[in-house]
Amino acid sequence: MQEITPNELSKLEQAVIIDVREADEVAVASVPGARHLPMSTFLDHLDEVPREETVYVMCHSGGRSARVTGYLEQQGYDAVNVTGGISEWAASGLPVERSTDAG
Repeated sequence: MQEITPNELSKLEQAVIIDVREADEVAVASVPGARHLPMSTFLDHLDEVPREETVYVMCHSGGRSARVTGYLEQQGYDAVNVTGGISEWAASGLPVERSTDAG
């Protein structure tokens, strides 16, 4: 399985990032521009994953994204797991969007 660190990913000019965390997790913090396709409904949205581009799959720490990356690879996608997920992304000081919605 191909893997990339958040720091390496942040240096790519054009990267399709797919965040497979659930909505409540994404509301806390997310990577700007990432596409949110929750793992719980991922197969319902498989047609939203571009086949012609490398996709970088992210979750909270890298476990769920590894499972989704493995599945995508089996389906013929060029998918890369983001090790450490949003946790490592934020800890590295990379840009994060945080929800300002109070409820």
